[in-house]
Amino acid sequence: MLDDFDLKGPNGTHKCLVYELLGPNVPDIIDANFPDGRLPGKLAKAIAKQCLIGLDSLHQRKIGHGDLHTRNLAFAMPYIDDLTEERFTEMLGKPEVGYVQKRDGKCLEAGVPEYVVKPASYGNHSWNLAQDVKIIDFGESFLHTAPPETLHTPLSLRAPEVIFQDNIDYRVDLWSMGCMLFELFVGQPPFDTFLITPAILVGQMREMATDELPERWQHKWNTMNTGDVMATESTGPNLQEWLEEVYFDSPLSPDLTREDIVRLGRILGRLLHFEPSARASAKQVLDDRWFNE
Repeated sequence: MLDDFDLKGPNGTHKCLVYELLGPNVPDIIDANFPDGRLPGKLAKAIAKQCLIGLDSLHQRKIGHGDLHTRNLAFAMPYIDDLTEERFTEMLGKPEVGYVQKRDGKCLEAGVPEYVVKPASYGNHSWNLAQDVKIIDFGESFLHTAPPETLHTPLSLRAPEVIFQDNIDYRVDLWSMGCMLFELFVGQPPFDTFLITPAILVGQMREMATDELPERWQHKWNTMNTGDVMATESTGPNLQEWLEEVYFDSPLSPDLTREDIVRLGRILGRLLHFEPSARASAKQVLDDRWFNE
């Protein structure tokens, strides 16, 4: 955070926080530069390594992020301190303003804004993919001394202890990191995102996780799973099989070797444990030589 100030308006006084200006997130970069939906392996590895460094830094300071996914990874802006306002506006494009009107044509109430401004787009900017990547959006973050009762990470990336309403700590990020690493390299999350339910998700987790469902969650799983035939049996591919199938059997041309994907699968397996205490730390994953090759 660079600064803060209070803004007085018709709806009261608002605390405004000024943060470092960052560029597009990872999905936006993929949409703009990689129409096949997958990052090049070398770039995916660079992003993954930087994210792990950031997560390790957070965890060393006893901070849990609580909402780790690719939309919360943003590219740093190129050096812009010397840009004039005119040049900066030219780079991002002139702001698009839409004026607010009531359907009945009457005057706006005092607390309604007169206009809204469309978010700036980086579409016309040639982006340097060698820029740093930073973890953003700490709206769900927490200190280890004050863990939340639940989190609102997207369901398909949600750690199992959140689904089973167990105690939460910073290790929820390690599960989410495993899901995110899968997505960075493959181009899709390891679990379904469409029409997903907690019961179906846990059924898929049982196929992918390195360990068995903890006994303390078994009763809730039985209750959750009642009547859900889709989640009853674990008959799908395991983590390594699914990773290789999605990566090599797609129409996209692979640029990583089968050995790379095997080593990536081992890393994912160290993170995707049901038991939070069994998950590898961000530092332990970073120490894997694969990230430096």
